[in-house]
Amino acid sequence: MTLNIEMIKPTIGAIIHDVDLNKADENTTQQIQQALLDHHVIFFRKQQLAPQAQAELARSFGSLHIHPIYPSIDNVPEIIVLDSWKQDLRDNELWHTDVTFSQKPPLGCVLQAIKIPPVGGDTLWSSGAAAFAALDQDLQTKLKGLTATHDICQSFPLERFAHNDVERHKLEETFKRNPPVVHPVVRTHPVTGQPILFVSEGFTTRINELDETESVELLQYLFAHATNEQFHLRWQWQAGDVAIWDNRCTQHKALFDYGDAHRIMHRATINGDVPFYQAAS
Repeated sequence: MTLNIEMIKPTIGAIIHDVDLNKADENTTQQIQQALLDHHVIFFRKQQLAPQAQAELARSFGSLHIHPIYPSIDNVPEIIVLDSWKQDLRDNELWHTDVTFSQKPPLGCVLQAIKIPPVGGDTLWSSGAAAFAALDQDLQTKLKGLTATHDICQSFPLERFAHNDVERHKLEETFKRNPPVVHPVVRTHPVTGQPILFVSEGFTTRINELDETESVELLQYLFAHATNEQFHLRWQWQAGDVAIWDNRCTQHKALFDYGDAHRIMHRATINGDVPFYQAAS
């Protein structure tokens, strides 16, 4: 069977129709993996995956990550729960690439909508490959020689995530286990070979080879450029939707515009590798 793929935008995104992910065979899984490489984020409607089935789908891409902060499903620790009534989810309302504060940021994620607000709660994704390709040649050349620092503290400040002594101690220990790391400003996709702009507002704190003023100015420009409308899409969730995105070449932003309405998402995160830049041969 050949997948029924509907492109959303030339730069990013596709909807895959007529697939039950609970019954995906090896051929279907291989086509899904290729669609992810082609479109960077892909969507499926009306799936209703049980936590174990969601974890198995994610595991078809690689081993799974256990998040250091967010709670998980009982007996399925690979599935974290994003629940707006139990957690402060405002940290997701800024553009970020997941877990770039680690030496090996995730390959990607499988996210399922469990409970959706009647209005709001959309998620945006943007393509770092398209964003880099649109830069002028001189800036591309400059960026290829630079590195940037990524820091977990940028998105998990104590004043919002430590409401008591126990939480403060836990968060401080998490910070100690996850010190700032350095990644290339432009990374090479390990499968497609595409150059990717690899900085985000969520975790990137400075460009190491520049003085502070120039670093701030360039990062602010790159943050704005990378999330320009021509490179991003906006997904309006329905309960049962599943999104899979390639975390190596995208960043995303979950809108917190639904007030006290209840929003629950289940996420599996696929382990990745060390970002690198390799000049095209």
